[in-house]
Amino acid sequence: MRFGLFVPQGWRLDLVGIDPAHQWQTMLDIATAADTGPWESIWVYDHFHTVPVPTEEATHEAWSLMAAYAATTSRVRLGQMCTCMGYRNPAYLAKQAATVDLISGGRVEMGIGAGWYEHEWKAYGYGFPRAGERLAMLDEGVQIMSQMWRTGSATLDGEHYKVDGAICRPLPLQENGIPLWIAGGGEKKTLRVAARYASYTNFDGTPDVFDRKSEILAGHCRDLGTDFDAITRSANYNVVIGETEAEVSDKLDRIREQYRPFLSGDALDGAVESFASGPLVGTPEQIVEKLRAAEKQGMTYAIIYFVESAHDRSGMDLFAEKVIGELS
Repeated sequence: MRFGLFVPQGWRLDLVGIDPAHQWQTMLDIATAADTGPWESIWVYDHFHTVPVPTEEATHEAWSLMAAYAATTSRVRLGQMCTCMGYRNPAYLAKQAATVDLISGGRVEMGIGAGWYEHEWKAYGYGFPRAGERLAMLDEGVQIMSQMWRTGSATLDGEHYKVDGAICRPLPLQENGIPLWIAGGGEKKTLRVAARYASYTNFDGTPDVFDRKSEILAGHCRDLGTDFDAITRSANYNVVIGETEAEVSDKLDRIREQYRPFLSGDALDGAVESFASGPLVGTPEQIVEKLRAAEKQGMTYAIIYFVESAHDRSGMDLFAEKVIGELS
């Protein structure tokens, strides 16, 4: 099994309490630690406003971080989960990603999706098109990026995007362009786009849901004549890990305190429950067992998030030693 690590960037209120002037060093220290192994990749979110509620706490921009990590790491691959197609013109995004790929020595992954966070869409002046339009934008944008990375230019007279000989030179260093991760589990559109273009998918890792989405993806692959087995299926996981169940319980209590200044009542309970009910909560032995079961279902790339890692790396280190060490 392969493993990626989310680096805290503020979006999930995970840099609270750290002076903004020191946040980049905090993020860089975690990325540098991941770069020494055993993580295969590091990841950021493409969002502008915090969750579960918008606040004035810092949220650092994804592609600025991609360029920074490209220049300051040497081994780990660099991904976003996931870039929102509607936030950047796709020809510009393809050029941007190609430049970062060169800076990194050919280590960029392109996680791309249709976008969902209505509050920030509207706040930044993008409107909020209906789901069908956002998915059509995703399809057209992926076509443009694929053309630019493989041939050095793109032309498309689409409904949402029109480019006419947009040049992408130099090309990305990676042969056939930057790998595409199509993120999301929309059954009629998103998974069909994934079946046509993706090297990787990323959708819900809950066992029953993962099975269903995998079956639908396989059906789209059959319809389109693409190779289902050539697509790596990944999932994101919130991890709460401790040597003992008592340590796990203590960490959940600390998560509650982390969110308490921003949430109250049912909202606070719901935020904590979203961590407590995740499939990867427990001791290393319990988590290894759950990941082995997921691997049998075809989930072979786990991307891991530790809400506390900017303040406490013990969970990240324990996972690396006793989970990745057992499974990779």
